[in-house]
Amino acid sequence: MIVLGVILLLLGLLVGPPILTTLGIILLVVGLVVNLVPMGGTRRRVY
Repeated sequence: MIVLGVILLLLGLLVGPPILTTLGIILLVVGLVVNLVPMGGTRRRVY
C-alpha cells in the first residue's frame, strides 16, 4: 500500500491531475499507520 501511494503521488505530481496526488497521500498515510501501529492481538502477554 505504501508503494502504491508513492507511485500515485509521483504520477500526480508529474502528470498533473490533483486527484492522483490526493489519493497517493491518503494511501501513503494509511499504509504507514497500518504498518507502524500495532493492531490488537500482536502483543504477547506472559503471566
